[in-house]
Amino acid sequence: MESHRKIPSLFLTPFCILVLLRHLAVTVAGDSLSTYTPTESIFVACGSSGTSNSSDQRTWVGDIDSEYSPFPASSRSYRASHQGPPYSTSRISLSEFTYRFNVTAGQKSIRLYFYSALYADFSSLKDFFSVNAGSFTLFRNFSVSLNSMGVDKFFKEFFLNIKADQRLLNITFTPSPDYQDSYAFISGIEIVSVPPNLYFTAADDQGFSLVGQENLYSIRNSNVLETLYRINVGGKFISPSNDTGMYRTWIMDDDYLREARPSAVPVNTSIVLSFSVIRNYSAPIEVYTTARTMGKNKTINENYDLTWEFEVDSGFTYFVRLHFCEFQIEITEVGDRVFEIYIADQTTEAEADIIHWAGGNGVPIYKDYAVILIGSKENEKKQNLSIKLHPRRKWRTKYFDAILNGLEIFKVDNSGNLAGPNRDIWIRPQPAAETPHLKSRKSKKFLIAVVCGIVSCSVVISLLFSLWLWRRSSTSTTKSRKYRGSPLTSDLCIHFSISQIKAATRNFDNDLIIGVGGFGNVYKGFINGRITPVAIKRLNPASHQGTLEFQTEIVMLSQLIHVHLVSLVGYCNDDGEMILVYDFMARGTIRDHLYNTNNPPLSWNQRLQICIGAARGLQYLHTGAKHVIIHRDVKTTNILLDEKWVAKVSDFGLSKFGPDCTSKTHVSTAVKGSIGYLDPEYYRLQQLTEKSDVYSFGVVLLEVLCARPPILRTVQDRNQANLAVWGLQCYSNGTIDEIVDPFMKDKINSECLNKFAEVAVSCLNEDGSKRPCMSDVVRGLEFAFQMQESSDSANGTLVEVELSDQISDSRSLTRDVFSDIVTPQGR
Repeated sequence: MESHRKIPSLFLTPFCILVLLRHLAVTVAGDSLSTYTPTESIFVACGSSGTSNSSDQRTWVGDIDSEYSPFPASSRSYRASHQGPPYSTSRISLSEFTYRFNVTAGQKSIRLYFYSALYADFSSLKDFFSVNAGSFTLFRNFSVSLNSMGVDKFFKEFFLNIKADQRLLNITFTPSPDYQDSYAFISGIEIVSVPPNLYFTAADDQGFSLVGQENLYSIRNSNVLETLYRINVGGKFISPSNDTGMYRTWIMDDDYLREARPSAVPVNTSIVLSFSVIRNYSAPIEVYTTARTMGKNKTINENYDLTWEFEVDSGFTYFVRLHFCEFQIEITEVGDRVFEIYIADQTTEAEADIIHWAGGNGVPIYKDYAVILIGSKENEKKQNLSIKLHPRRKWRTKYFDAILNGLEIFKVDNSGNLAGPNRDIWIRPQPAAETPHLKSRKSKKFLIAVVCGIVSCSVVISLLFSLWLWRRSSTSTTKSRKYRGSPLTSDLCIHFSISQIKAATRNFDNDLIIGVGGFGNVYKGFINGRITPVAIKRLNPASHQGTLEFQTEIVMLSQLIHVHLVSLVGYCNDDGEMILVYDFMARGTIRDHLYNTNNPPLSWNQRLQICIGAARGLQYLHTGAKHVIIHRDVKTTNILLDEKWVAKVSDFGLSKFGPDCTSKTHVSTAVKGSIGYLDPEYYRLQQLTEKSDVYSFGVVLLEVLCARPPILRTVQDRNQANLAVWGLQCYSNGTIDEIVDPFMKDKINSECLNKFAEVAVSCLNEDGSKRPCMSDVVRGLEFAFQMQESSDSANGTLVEVELSDQISDSRSLTRDVFSDIVTPQGR
């Protein structure tokens, strides 16, 4: 990360101490540091031959001419990527094929790895297939392209039992008969033994709590489980190589938080852990040495639930495991910290007392629960599974607080079936610019596409809000699932009353709706005596999500001022409403002027200036503040245009702070973003850097050049379905001119085109470290602009003046941010 500023020592001191403490080794009693050694480990690289090692030194055996060759032999192998196994090759077939494994008896984990690439001879995205493991149905009519979250590499994890008289496991891939020319494929298969009864219920165990019912529930050997979420609450990402021998992946919890106002993230640096209740391989040590608590403010804690939410399929039973360990030195006696646990809004534990359960401080334990989720509507495919913590009554506990260290959520089969519906094509609901039928007829010429993600923001944002709450002691007096009181004040931005918002929007008149996004409706309104037009974004009042996105947007935009960032006018949080007010962008988004629109095409000079402006906005986020700010959702619908065609980056609901500017590392986080724009390296490693924004901007540049969507599923040639892949291929083949928007044919200077394409392609490098920084992108685009200007002397002077004016405005409006923000004590 680049920076020319020194971080104030007041901020760095607690931050650096926290980082240091997180990496200190914690002594564990007995032989607890030893890991589980699987009795059986099988790693198959599908579509390859010989053996090869992955980055974590696991040895993968190719299925070609080996004991793992599938049958029948009609399937074909393809080179998938230049990455190591299990994503380097794939096996694909238009007909059914089966892998047969001779295995030992016992409980196993199965991981299926998929590399969603553009394979030759498969002309369309018809990867619909079913997968069966023995008698269990894992998938039915499953599509990798619809379930891969817009990235090319991902895996699915399952647990099942091999009977003593079975010893043969068949895994069968069957193209769906419901789709013409459908095909099945697989890149890697992993089978690893797991400890007996780690996730399955022992024969002599009666089971565990079934939420909302008196009966107990058991995971028997006749069941099969699918892992949906494995979370290191309050801690960092834990890779498979750092698990306890079972190659599990543990991700951070911040993107699933829905209420954490404020929360604390304590770290164990001194308490010796004793695995006297559970086995030492149940979870990595790091899970039990970090946690998330509600904080020490009893007044605040009384008025909110510490809440996480997870998207799941309706109509299944879910097995939830909560990991606990009391390691704070003040929590030593029964009754010190007693709290309530709610799963799916049902009381699960009325008096959770970790000391009572574990028998003492520093003793890891876990508690298991089952919950049956039936859709609230008959056709509801998915819903949110919530986990909430709230302190017990004050007179029943010494410390009015709650704690959680980790959690795992598994789907339990229905009579041998785990198959759920495919997710929708888009990761998040798209703004009105991408769904023209939702636009108001009165506002087609004045569209603004401002959307906010439904996923939560970074832990650092929570830290900022903790500080404000700590300083101002601002809180609500009634409990609600929605955001109930803002610690922000008018020195950051204007606080509008709900009556003012209703007056500006004619009581939320549907005729004033100019956009619909994941956050809710966007209205065109008028303030200052109905003189000044604004865009008013209102969270759907029925939604239980968006609280942290709302906070993130306010914190980010009220502190950032730049000509190429959209301006936040103010906010409203009265009567349970969460509303944001922005400057009105009269010309909508870039997308509105590229394709699927009645607007006239933009000239090449206009496109260049818009790209340069957007690049400058991102450059400021990455280098202009004392913290790197990673946008995380760069796309053409999040780049708005004012009436003078000045580009402004918008939608900071998914944004995260990067590491401090003296560090050149990454932020470990769960993957969020939009399909077609998502950095494949970010998805693969779950390590976010500012270079992820650079990748997304490279897709934007190609979109501007070609005037087509990043993903186009209607093309006959599959090589053209993904714009980033197609653009890289054309550039490599020297045919980049063939994919230019037909309107721009013969209007772009060849040197300018080559330079523009060079910048775009460099942004798309698979290795993030080799991508340019945004400062280099800006310089490259400005150089391309100068080339075009030189070849068009008739318009060159006018365009040069406009661009120079933007440069001057950019410099005059840019300022440093976060100079007076420090980290709260104890965080």
